[in-house]
Amino acid sequence: MFFIDTSRNGKPVYDPIVNQSLDNYLVNDLKLPGHGLIMYVNQPAVIIGVNQNAYAEVNLPYLKANHIKLVRRTSGGGAVYHDFGNIIFENIVINDDEHFGDFNYFAQPIINALHDMGATDAQMRGRNDMVIGDQKFSGMTMFKVGKSYAAGGTLMFDLDMDVATNVLTPEKDKLASKGVKSVHSRVTNVKPFLKPTYQKLDTEGFKEQLLLRLFNVKSMADIETYHLNDHDWSIIDERLQGKYDTDEWNYGKNPGFDYYVSKHYDIGTVSFNFSLKGNKISDIKLYGDFITGGNVDVIEKALAGVTFERKDLVHALSQVDIKGNLGDISPETLADLLLEKKRE
Repeated sequence: MFFIDTSRNGKPVYDPIVNQSLDNYLVNDLKLPGHGLIMYVNQPAVIIGVNQNAYAEVNLPYLKANHIKLVRRTSGGGAVYHDFGNIIFENIVINDDEHFGDFNYFAQPIINALHDMGATDAQMRGRNDMVIGDQKFSGMTMFKVGKSYAAGGTLMFDLDMDVATNVLTPEKDKLASKGVKSVHSRVTNVKPFLKPTYQKLDTEGFKEQLLLRLFNVKSMADIETYHLNDHDWSIIDERLQGKYDTDEWNYGKNPGFDYYVSKHYDIGTVSFNFSLKGNKISDIKLYGDFITGGNVDVIEKALAGVTFERKDLVHALSQVDIKGNLGDISPETLADLLLEKKRE
């Protein structure tokens, strides 16, 4: 493993729109052979998954009033709040997909490092979370291109929990499935669990201590490092323009269809926003915090124009690869979710 330094002209980059685009460049363009790692800090921002509906997941008036940026990532997963007390890490693996989907493989080295710094109760739990007790301090996600992929997540060190609680509005059903009543009650910072020496560090200092342990070295100078250069940054800047820096990409369009149904499953939250004309689906959009290497458009197209009856919905969904494009969930389960509209 080697480190990829994402500073620019020797200075950290805190712009979340820029930082969120780095993995896309590293996987699709630079393609450094082997296993690289990036680690950075963002200014206050909400990061949402590629398949999420910002209008349902985020308190947009609060976000805008408090000058918090909204950024859509290129991978799945849920909405998270970042600020200067939060670290983002991503493993960039090129031409070797042996460990794609194995969140524990990438989480365990971080957990071991935290144990060494005093947070001995840190552990992996569920699909993609790192927790202390019943509280989450890290959520992870992945995206894949061919045999290459990015796998990473957040690490809450000294995050402002009050702001996170106010700006995030997750589905109540999702919180209920976790056995908790609010965002605040299900997340925690790792800082209070560390040894006193490490509690005195700022976020950059904590990040350095974490890197030293991940690479098993005594000094940052001992870590094999690739530094993003002017050529790299010129391409990153070009990629940002017209897509990742636009409201169309980050906010998306709120389709405003007539019906909205949502439920949390083992694969994550699945939500449908749709309209009916007569007794057929006229418009439909699929959202959620699920993580998939496929394309949910396939499922939307399969449902368009289908009669709104269980047997017809199940038949249409059975014609597409749901597992490959959404996750391990049955046509019957998705049909029953859509039909929740009838039980309102």
